[in-house]
Formats: sequence, C-alpha cells, structure tokens
Amino acid sequence: MSDVPAVKAALKSQAIETPSWAYGNSGTRFKVFAQPGVPRTPQEKLDDAAQVHAFTGVAPTVALHIPWDKVDDYAALAKHAQERGLRLGAINSNVFQDDDYKLGSVTHPDPAVRRKAVGHLLECVDIMDATGSRDLKLWFSDGTNYPGQDDIAARQDRLAEALSTVYDRLGDDQRMLLEYKFFEPAFYTTDVPDWGTAYAHCLKLGPKAQVCVDTGHHAPGTNIEFIVALLLREKKLGAFDFNSRFYADDDLMVGAADPFQLFRIMYEVHRGGGLTSDIAFMLDQCHNIEPKIPAIIRSVMNVQEATAKALLVDRDALAAAQRSGDVLGANAVLMDAYNTDVRPLLAEVREELGVDPDPMAAYRASGWAERIVAERVGGQQAGWGA
Repeated sequence: MSDVPAVKAALKSQAIETPSWAYGNSGTRFKVFAQPGVPRTPQEKLDDAAQVHAFTGVAPTVALHIPWDKVDDYAALAKHAQERGLRLGAINSNVFQDDDYKLGSVTHPDPAVRRKAVGHLLECVDIMDATGSRDLKLWFSDGTNYPGQDDIAARQDRLAEALSTVYDRLGDDQRMLLEYKFFEPAFYTTDVPDWGTAYAHCLKLGPKAQVCVDTGHHAPGTNIEFIVALLLREKKLGAFDFNSRFYADDDLMVGAADPFQLFRIMYEVHRGGGLTSDIAFMLDQCHNIEPKIPAIIRSVMNVQEATAKALLVDRDALAAAQRSGDVLGANAVLMDAYNTDVRPLLAEVREELGVDPDPMAAYRASGWAERIVAERVGGQQAGWGA
C-alpha cells in the first residue's frame, strides 16, 4: 500500500498552469460562440484565473498568448497577477494568424516572412524578461498542402535556423518548449509533426530546448505514455499541454475522452521522476460551449485525480510481478490503483490546503459567475475570432 502522507504531500505540491485563452471566447473553424461575462482584457482573464486557484489551491500560474494578451506594460500585468496570488507562466507565441504566414512562418520560402516570424519570437523573449516567465512555448502551423509545394528538407533547415536564433537569445534561466502536431492546418506535410522531429531539433539546440507533449496532438491509437517515458529517460520532456480529443484534435477538457490514458501518462511521469522535476503541467483547452471557469476547475480536478491514482500504484508489487513475468498480476496492480476512488483523499488534501473540499460547489456558491455577467457589459470580449 502506498504511503498516504507521501501521496498527500505530492498532491499538495502539484501545480497546474491554466491558459489565458481558455477564459476567452473560442469555437471551431466555423463559429465562435460568445458567452456573457467573458473577460475583455488580460487583467480580467487573470481575475478569473485567480478564482480557479482560489477554489483548487493548485493553479498558481497563468500562461499568456501573444498578441492575444498584448499590453503596454508587462511588469504591471505581472504585478496584477501577483496581487491576486498568481504568477505569469509560459509565453505562447503566435505565428499562425497573419496573412503573411499563409505558406508558413519560420519555414516560409520568403526570407522576409521568416525574419518577421523570428522577430515575433524574439519579442516574446523580451516579454519573458519583463514578466519573469521561464518558458517560451513554440507551436508552428507551418506545412504544405500538396506534394511538390516546397522542399521538405529545406523547410527543416529554415526551422533549425530560426530555432537557433531564438535559442541564443534565451537567458540562463529560460527555456524553449517545442510543441508538435501531426496534422492541421496543413494537409500534406507538417514541419513539426511528431515528438521525434521536436526531439531532434531540441537535442541539437541544447539543454534549454525541451519537448512539449500536447495530449491531443497524436494520431488515433498512439501510445502517448511511451513517448512520455522515452522523453523523460532522455531528459527532454519539458512540458505538457493537457487536453482531450476524440476523432481529431479539438482541445477538449483533459480526461474527458480517456481518463485511463491520462492515468497511464501520469503513472509514467511519476515513475520517471517527473512530478518532482521542472516539467510544466499546463492546460491547453478551449471551452466552446461549456462555461469557462467551471470547465477549467473541473479540468484541474481531472489532472489531480489521475495523479492521485498514479501515486497509489504499488510500485514494489508491480516490480515484483514484472520480474516474475506475471502478466495479469502486473496489470492488476495498475488496475487496482486506477479503480480506486480518490475523491475522498483529494477532499482531505484540499481541506489541508485550506480550500473547499468540493471546488465546483464552492465556485457555484461564490456568486462570481453572476458578478462577472453583471459587471462585464460593453467593450470587446477576448477571443480568437472566427
């Protein structure tokens, strides 16, 4: 049986970063559905994020997206976060929503477009300096739609050159997190389609370049926990973007599609020492039809539940079964942990953290949802448009 005090201590020290864009309006490529009370400014996004942290106790940082969260004074924005018990987390770049990037950004055949894209990435590092953020998150929509459209190898050369330029600009305590996605929006080739491509570039760049695993960015049936285990072994796993997918990537709530997969991932994280390392555990979700703040609270809780179950795995019994070749016995050890109802344990953890044992009920009773609907009238709601 696992050491319950040690499990509780690990859960109390867990930190899950929430994304600023999840508090704004979002949707599919067809339509963005507006909701009343949605933030209009980065400051109001932080106000909502503070509610998530207040009711969960484990969401102290907020990732920003530039230019969606662009402000004149980033030091003031960091202070706004601090006054609400938060810190600013990863800075996410955006080189996919400009007409110039139709044929790519850092891999575009036109050097002028590549310079523009790299300039934005360097601007993001400047913002990191101002906010005290550690991580620069890079995701590229770059790719091609048709065979022969561009030189596949040459695009990798352009990507490597851009990454090297940005890497050299990083401070001693800053990191580059390279995300991958196997398809969309490009239909024929994607320039960073998988963990291997991201890993190869990060390996060449150096220790400040790490891979970000987005749990929704894989082909159906991909064994994500294998990728996690391998990257941990190579000390190249820098971050997670937690979300869920069914048929294709759509940034659904983490754990919604396959909670057993999330448990398996978190077990490999625990087994590989990832819970006590510098891995950033971030949500990367869009709440298109469900209320924003409750959905983010629920998502944080989903990660907590998967982590708690992973911590309850009897690793000694598992290792013994594995050594003896007891296939069913080894599987049963994992299944026993997964089938454990960890909600009472997490309720105790929250009480010991000084927050309500039922975050969802506590948020509903707080009146915050009604307050922001009444107060946030007029102005332009935040969102990424459609």
